[in-house]
Amino acid sequence: MRLFYGWIVVGVGIVVSCIGVGTMLSLGVFLQPMSEATGWSRSGISTAALLNWLCMGIGSFLWGALSDRFGTRAVVLSGGLLLGAGAVMASRATSLGQFQILFGVLVGLAAGSFYTPLTATTTRWFTRNRSLAVALVSAGLSLGSTIIGPLARWMTTSYDWRTAML
Repeated sequence: MRLFYGWIVVGVGIVVSCIGVGTMLSLGVFLQPMSEATGWSRSGISTAALLNWLCMGIGSFLWGALSDRFGTRAVVLSGGLLLGAGAVMASRATSLGQFQILFGVLVGLAAGSFYTPLTATTTRWFTRNRSLAVALVSAGLSLGSTIIGPLARWMTTSYDWRTAML
């Protein structure tokens, strides 16, 4: 008996959702170390989270349209590269405004590239078990904070916030 390829799509969706949203949700772990190292206020750093969620929501519309036109693979790959670049640049930010733009706007827009295209692709692969497949991909969102948050905490205590954010 061969494995139905749709389940591979679900597995990839879980991993991508986990990493994308986990990166966003881990900002709370960085608040104290960032504030102490840079002198930035916690509310200023938290503003990046607000921008992050707003840009993710707005970006989802754009990424959804791009996914319809160019396909899920191209959109998710582009979003992943953008998310990685945004996190690397945010870890090297020298001012609060720079951090807010890089982490808040860039990472937020990038994270918007995952959920909508992956969910749409998952529904196309399934006629039976569709709700289970979409639920599993959606579970990747929660799994992200469960896995990435503690990993980020460990890295900030073992190294520093800039290294951990990489």
